[in-house]
Amino acid sequence: MDRIWKWVSGFGAVLLLLSHVTSGLEVPLDPKVLEGLPQPPTITQQSPKDYIFDPRENIVIRCEAKGKPHPSFSWTRNGSHFDVEEDPKVLMSPGSGTLTIDISGEKAEAYEGMYQCRAQNQHGTALSNKIFIRQSRSPLWSKEVNEPIMVQTGISLVLHCRPPTGLPPPVIFWMDNNFQKLPLDRRVSQALNGDLYFSNVLPEDTRSDYICYARFPHTQTIQQKQPISVTVMNSSPEGDRRPGFMLPLGSTSTKMVLRGQTLALECIAEGLPTPSISWHKIGGELQSGRTVFYNFNKTLMISNVNEGDAGDYRCTATNKLGSVHHIIKVTVKAAPFWVSAPRNLILAPNETDSLTCRVDGDPKPNISWFVNGIPIENDPKDHSRKVEDDTVILSNVQTGTSAVYQCNASNEYGYLLANAFVSVLAQRPRVLTPPNQVYRVITNNPALLDCSSFGSPIPTITWFKDFQVSVRNADPYVIHENGSLEINMAQPLHSGNYTCIATNNLGREENHVSLEVKEPTRILKQPEYRMVQRGMSVVFECQVKHDSTLTPTMTWLKDSVELPPDERFVVSKESLIINDVIDDDKGTYTCIANTILDQDSASATLTVVEVPDPPTDLELTDQTDRSIQLTWTPGDEHNSPVQSFLIQYEDLLHQPGVWVNLTEVPGSSITAQLLLSPYVYYSFRVQARNQVGYSQPSDSSAKYLTNPAPPDENPSNVQGVGTKPDNLVITWTPLTGFQSNGPGLKYKVHWRQKDVEKDWSSVNVTNSSHFIVTGTQTYVPYEIKVQAFNDYNHGPEPEVVIGYSGEDVPLSAPDDVQVKVHNSTLAEVHWEPVPTQSVRGKLQGYKLYYRRERGLHGTEEEFDQQEQHLTFNGNRSEGMLPGLQPYSVYSLYIKVLNSKGEGPPSPILTFETPEGVPGPPSFLRVINPGLNSLTLNWGPPVNNYGRLTGYTLNFQPVNTTNELGPLRKFSFKANETTFTLSSLNSSVLYKFYLSATTVRGPGPNITEEAYTAMDIAVPNRQIDIATQGWFIGLMCAIALLILVLLIVCFIKRNKGGKYPVKEKEDAHQDPEIQPMKEDDGTFGEYSDTEDHKPLKGSRTPSNGTVRRDESDDSLVDYGEGGDGQFNEDGSFIGQYSGKKEKDTHEGNESSEAPSPVNAMNSFV
Repeated sequence: MDRIWKWVSGFGAVLLLLSHVTSGLEVPLDPKVLEGLPQPPTITQQSPKDYIFDPRENIVIRCEAKGKPHPSFSWTRNGSHFDVEEDPKVLMSPGSGTLTIDISGEKAEAYEGMYQCRAQNQHGTALSNKIFIRQSRSPLWSKEVNEPIMVQTGISLVLHCRPPTGLPPPVIFWMDNNFQKLPLDRRVSQALNGDLYFSNVLPEDTRSDYICYARFPHTQTIQQKQPISVTVMNSSPEGDRRPGFMLPLGSTSTKMVLRGQTLALECIAEGLPTPSISWHKIGGELQSGRTVFYNFNKTLMISNVNEGDAGDYRCTATNKLGSVHHIIKVTVKAAPFWVSAPRNLILAPNETDSLTCRVDGDPKPNISWFVNGIPIENDPKDHSRKVEDDTVILSNVQTGTSAVYQCNASNEYGYLLANAFVSVLAQRPRVLTPPNQVYRVITNNPALLDCSSFGSPIPTITWFKDFQVSVRNADPYVIHENGSLEINMAQPLHSGNYTCIATNNLGREENHVSLEVKEPTRILKQPEYRMVQRGMSVVFECQVKHDSTLTPTMTWLKDSVELPPDERFVVSKESLIINDVIDDDKGTYTCIANTILDQDSASATLTVVEVPDPPTDLELTDQTDRSIQLTWTPGDEHNSPVQSFLIQYEDLLHQPGVWVNLTEVPGSSITAQLLLSPYVYYSFRVQARNQVGYSQPSDSSAKYLTNPAPPDENPSNVQGVGTKPDNLVITWTPLTGFQSNGPGLKYKVHWRQKDVEKDWSSVNVTNSSHFIVTGTQTYVPYEIKVQAFNDYNHGPEPEVVIGYSGEDVPLSAPDDVQVKVHNSTLAEVHWEPVPTQSVRGKLQGYKLYYRRERGLHGTEEEFDQQEQHLTFNGNRSEGMLPGLQPYSVYSLYIKVLNSKGEGPPSPILTFETPEGVPGPPSFLRVINPGLNSLTLNWGPPVNNYGRLTGYTLNFQPVNTTNELGPLRKFSFKANETTFTLSSLNSSVLYKFYLSATTVRGPGPNITEEAYTAMDIAVPNRQIDIATQGWFIGLMCAIALLILVLLIVCFIKRNKGGKYPVKEKEDAHQDPEIQPMKEDDGTFGEYSDTEDHKPLKGSRTPSNGTVRRDESDDSLVDYGEGGDGQFNEDGSFIGQYSGKKEKDTHEGNESSEAPSPVNAMNSFV
């Protein structure tokens, strides 16, 4: 049988498993469930196996147990019954097995021995471990006389301690008479046995108070050995020697250690110089996690030893003269240890199960079974019980066979004892999980629905969802051994009500829980890295998406701790604002969105930056006339690396107070080689630049004056331009004082006419940047050069530039001007260019002047036309003249142009432009629309641009969906401006296109739209209300209502007999049949004498026509006989009786059916 029940002794709980599993899970029981359930004894607390007591205190041997009914206690000592009540010094605690032994005034040795506690009730007996009680001992040091020790320098030495044997063993340490610990080092060390070893002695080791102390832990007493005197002589010191082992002796030794204990190996060597010790495991590696070296590497300790630690360990002692080895062979034995301890069983009647006691050890332990403290072989024979080595098989157990079984495993190094009870119960199922629990989980997380139960036999657990769907043990559901239902990755569809049912052969019980799967909390917009300048503000955003039923809380951390209490930190729903940032604000900021079910977090770093501090310690070295080296110390970068250094200079000689940028070097540099100019009194400063900006300038460097020299360059931007026809103005950009290179700066100006064999003319100019040469020819090229010189010599040879003397207006006009007309708006003009010498300056181009003189159409009214012009740049001989008006006469002339002005005009030339297409007709109107005809009227074009030959008319119908019908065309003569279209359809929209025509063709169209007239209404082009279903239904409803009212009024009038209608109405006042008043739309009195007026709000067209946007529906006449009818505007007229004659004016009113729109308006 694969079901296992387990009683949890610590909590009185039962572990229940489903029928398809083989291992138990703990399920805490409700105390109400435990009431009345039997439980064999279970030991819950006991003293350690080896109990060493202090003879000055009472002996307390603990033994606590539980069970139902509560167990009783008894003791054995040295295998025999220990009668507690007979010894007045021994007291057992009430309800407990704990013994307190008063040993005051008694010999404590009398209570030493092996004790064992028994706890029993009617369901079995449990045993404690065997507790070995011993008295702690701290014997005195045996009296001895220590002879003084005399030893030569360099010799090894051992001072033996040999402490008395105590229980437990004492702690050893060496001190002097002043109770100061003796210093230990690589040369002097204390062995594990307490002896003091000197690898070699030195004169400073001489002393008379080497004292070994032994501290006994239980009695807290310290005893000392007689002092040892050591004298180190230096008469014949020992020389250097190879290492040798003082401990252990020989080349090999052995060591045995028990599994789980700590292995301690030590090697102490002598030699000169002092040897160093190293360790190595042959054929393996030392486990770093469990291996520790002490005593200057002389002691190796391995904690929690296991079988793998057995083997050969080699220690090596080394100095400069050589090395020596010692091998320690380590064997690992093991006291018994558990592989699988027996477990408590709770079985139902007729069930089968087993108790297993699996242990291991070296040597292999012997296993003995006991029942209620009696060897199983001595217990009355039970056919349901069978022992097979480490297993007891229980078959078809019955009520009343509950017992406690003990497993004892022992070898020469120790023993193990375990109690395991077998309880036989018959209980109907009980569900222990509280009812109606609500479980809430986040989507994609596991959901675990508890269904803890108790019963014997073990209940079978089944689950249902929403009271009808059976939950199977398959993806995504997992039914655990303890009945819990797990959903590995819960989704919203898994939300709902769940029912668990616990069933065995004695009954069933169910429990209901619900599951709510929530949307996860996620940070949609995470805070991002920010670099901000000190004093500014920074914003970290943190936008959160969460389940609508959960309320998140937002928490901000700085460097994983809460934000400091500073009003500069402003926390809102989705952001953190830090105002007036300071340096201490730098760090990592984390926003945490928490709900009761989950959380999400995101972090970003804030870097606070500032412009760098200015460089310091400027120093000038390696000075020459043309270079110098500048060195500086960078300032604080303020979290933004320096990208470059800007070096500036001040010229105290020429421009004091003005700092000029000299050069910029990379941010990794702290020196710069600077190029200098002569005759400058330099002072330097440096600015550092990072991502934020430039630092403040550094302090100025020391000043440095360079020696004068001739100029290195000549003036720039040399030009020669005449301002008058007979001069040449030579200008240049003068050198600065910095460029002068020395005192006495002047300029030597040279000029001569180009391509003429003449010598250079020159003049020296001081404190000026121009010179005027007079008496020149008009617009003649000159070669020019300007050279700088100072008191120390001339500058370099200057470059020659070309300049021109002054210009004058042109002398000649273009000849042979011709015009070629391309079309009615474009002409091409040709001319003969003027001679170059007549231009008398730089040719700018030709300027064409033209004017429209008149049109060629005889009837056209003439206006003064403004003269226009076009400029053709460069040396041109033709140009295009666009934008002309057709059928016109034009005149033109041309002038040559230079920078001084225009020359004389060419002879005036006239030309004509041919006809063109006309403009659109001036207007197009539709007049007198009829049912099947429309009359059109139009005007001639404003601009004919030729002789008008006629007009072309195109038109086409347009339906209600704006679709165009077939196009029809008519042509008219030039003198026709009116035309009537007949045979058209009524109530139809037509679109017209009219254009004028010359011999060149038709011009642009003018368009117009118009409707033909209709009998009742014109369809609306945009919204045809008459065809709308709602409108037709409304009209029918109104007509039906009027008809019903007429019938009701007629019946009421006839039923009234000889009584007037008004009296009858006054008597009844029935609101359902009240006539309608004219002014407020309510029903009022009927009057035979009252005029028949249109209802208020009616509208009648003034011209009898209906506009395009009105409906074309109409109402039929309603009423009795011929008395009731509608006016043109839709107003209802007539009487409710056929006895009244019509008024005189009534016969003259129109009987045409009104527009349905107006009819509807009359009832509003």
